[in-house]
This record gives sequence, C-alpha cells and structure tokens, in this order.
Amino acid sequence: MSLVRACARPMLASVFLCSGADALLNPRPLEPLAEPVVDTLAGHAPAAPELTDIAIRLNAAVQVTAGALLATGHLPRPAALALAATLVPVTWAGHRFWEERDEDRRAQQRIHFLKNLSLFGGLLIVAADTGAQPSLAWRARHRLHRG
Repeated sequence: MSLVRACARPMLASVFLCSGADALLNPRPLEPLAEPVVDTLAGHAPAAPELTDIAIRLNAAVQVTAGALLATGHLPRPAALALAATLVPVTWAGHRFWEERDEDRRAQQRIHFLKNLSLFGGLLIVAADTGAQPSLAWRARHRLHRG
C-alpha cells in the first residue's frame, strides 16, 4: 500500500468513525431531522426500518464498521461504497439548505451539504481505486484474450 493511501484512508474514515459513534450512542438529537427521511424511506423501501432511532443507529453502525474497515485498509472499496451510501440519507435529512429562510443558517447548511458532497466524491475515488493492481474487469478481459 502506498504512503498516500495509508495516510488518506484513516483521515477520510475519521469523520465517519466519530459521527457514527456519536449517533450510535446518542441518537435522540438526530431524530427530529431524520424522522421525515425515515418515514419516506419506510413508505418506499420495504426493508427500511420504520422506527427513527433504529434507522439512525443502523446508519451509525454501518458508518463505524465501514469506517474502521476503511481506516485499517481492510476491504477499502466495499467500505467506501457503504460509507457513501450512508451519506445520502444523512445529507438529505440534515443539510437541506434550500429550505432555510435565515441567510446565515442557509450558508452554514450549504457548507455542510457541499462538505458531504465532497466526502461522497472522495469515497467514490476510493471505491474505484484498485491499489495500482489491474481491476477484475481488466483481468477477465485479458484472460479471455490469452485463451
């Protein structure tokens, strides 16, 4: 593993480890923000939890688990995809800047929204990173050509 990967993965994972652990231990402050998202998801996805505190804790558990995997370099690509998936409901619930009337709160929520968008992009890069090894698709194509 390169020095950049060895340093960058734990740095990227740190926000998920901290915020995930906090949400896992104390989901109550997040419930008012998460409830509309949980209700919407429960109505459209049969596997989605219907109870807000369960949904928050489930999302937090994924963040802590995938964050630990990413930080330690174990299964970094699936871990990054799992973390990216947790960002969607968190951003949708918590950073709806377009609904804010107060300009200062709108600006702050826009910053958090863009921060999460940036994290999402970084996680997609990690998910696509093969560690300088050929991808499975490349290996399969070249195996077929070699006969």
